[in-house]
Amino acid sequence: MDYKEALAYLEELSVFGIQLGLGRIERLLSMLDMPQSRYRAVHVTGTNGKGSVSVMVAGILRASSIRTGLYTSPHLESYTERIQVDGQPISEQEFADCLSAVRVYVDQMVAEGEECPTQFEVITAVAFFYFAMRHVEYAVIEVGLGGLLDSTNVIHPDVSVITNVSLEHADKCGGTLEGVAHHKAGIIKKGVPVVTAAKGMPLDIIRREAAEKNADVFVLGEEFSSEFVRMDGAVQTLEFTSALLGMRKEAYDLRLLGIHQVENSAVALMAAVLLHHTDERIDFDSARKAFRLISWPGRFERMEVGSQQVVLDGAHNPAGVRMLRATLDRYFPTEPRTFLLGILRDKSVEAMLQMLLREGDAVVVTEPPSERAARAEEVADLAGQCASFVEALARPEAALDRAMELADGKGILVIAGSLYLIGDIRSRLLQRRG
Repeated sequence: MDYKEALAYLEELSVFGIQLGLGRIERLLSMLDMPQSRYRAVHVTGTNGKGSVSVMVAGILRASSIRTGLYTSPHLESYTERIQVDGQPISEQEFADCLSAVRVYVDQMVAEGEECPTQFEVITAVAFFYFAMRHVEYAVIEVGLGGLLDSTNVIHPDVSVITNVSLEHADKCGGTLEGVAHHKAGIIKKGVPVVTAAKGMPLDIIRREAAEKNADVFVLGEEFSSEFVRMDGAVQTLEFTSALLGMRKEAYDLRLLGIHQVENSAVALMAAVLLHHTDERIDFDSARKAFRLISWPGRFERMEVGSQQVVLDGAHNPAGVRMLRATLDRYFPTEPRTFLLGILRDKSVEAMLQMLLREGDAVVVTEPPSERAARAEEVADLAGQCASFVEALARPEAALDRAMELADGKGILVIAGSLYLIGDIRSRLLQRRG
């Protein structure tokens, strides 16, 4: 199987959609001789920020001279982005080879009359198999959806992380915020410490679940915190404090920008401190080193295209959009803003637009390359209630041309919404930069 054939096979599996449950993945991994049990792990879930925290924790481990696997989703351009060892994505041929090995057992399951694993379950098995094959010491595993019944929830981590909890994917996680919180708390394991930035009722649920499993809980704003100090345009300087650990205003520089990354970095640091208790290689100096180098494409990513300043941010739900607006207001309070937006129709489109846009903004609406894309004209009608100028162009390439024309090298061009759109537009911008 080559990479093209691997993509075709994954497309075939997509017909099974999202089917939460652990039975299929547990059976598949048992046939692969339980690769996920051959290394230590950090498990990360949450509504927003779980990808950023996963990248930060993996970076800290790598800076500690530890062979580290990282599994995230979704990808921007290639499936290979999801599976990394020591910061390097799996090669296309390695991906195809590992998928071929996993497919043997998928076919056996089907031949024996068992349910066929879903696309995400198969990719998860590929990641776990690859990490074992590459002899990683630690793997940082990001949950795909929810937690309790997500296919990643077969690992027994050293630390569990729940970044935050808000109402998303409720149709798959109980229908309410309480249901979503129960699903996120489902990654908590007996005796495994939990780091979280959750608040209110979701935090109460996390505490109860942790108490039932005799797991200590470390809460942002209680046992630890980070504060913004300054930003020089490319790096923000922050300070970490934990009275519990006897640490006060430990300064560090973070290459990832955005108000939300202050919180995310604090969560990642707390997770690293807990890992230090069983592995002295992991320390604050390693974190400082890692944070100066970490990048996370498409998450408040700044670049210059000619004379135009561009921000790409995969804010795709109300909590993410609210944070994007707050970050823009802090970093670029007076600059003119032009937006290129593409949103999926199963999101809270109207609420997100009201949070993000201000009078005087220019907006170009397009359609992400996804069958779930909201129609550009319908989103534009809603955006017109908030912004001064709105135009709809369904094709992303044409929409990008128009947004660049409107921005005209002035102010900030903000590209936001679905990660499907961010991946497509980011590729085009990199090509334009040569």
